[in-house]
Amino acid sequence: MLERPGRLNGLRHLALQVRDLEACERFYVDILGMQVLHRASPDLVYLTCGNDNLSLGRARGNSQGPQAVDHFGFIVDSVEELEAWYLYLKDRGVPLLDRPFDHGDGARSFHLLDPAGNKVQPIYHPAVSGQHFSS
Repeated sequence: MLERPGRLNGLRHLALQVRDLEACERFYVDILGMQVLHRASPDLVYLTCGNDNLSLGRARGNSQGPQAVDHFGFIVDSVEELEAWYLYLKDRGVPLLDRPFDHGDGARSFHLLDPAGNKVQPIYHPAVSGQHFSS
């Protein structure tokens, strides 16, 4: 039996199927500040914060299959930055599901919805916030 080759280095790629690709791209670029990394086709775009990769693909047919994502998160570097994101997103009219709250492990976060209805969690977590990886 082969041994595990080492430790994974965090979740750095997520691929979403979305019905309105253009609205989702505008949201992640214009509102959250991601950059277009690569436009593979009119139906597929890759975005980045600099140390990750978000793939947005145009959904065809019924995209409500067995694969379900509860939510995904973006790390912020401080509690103050988290609060600033909350106020910014509220000001922009982004649907917010809750207010910033503390977790039992020292983390703090809140949840919002993107234009496709995906739940997104900006999160400060003392174990991972502030870690920056060069490309």
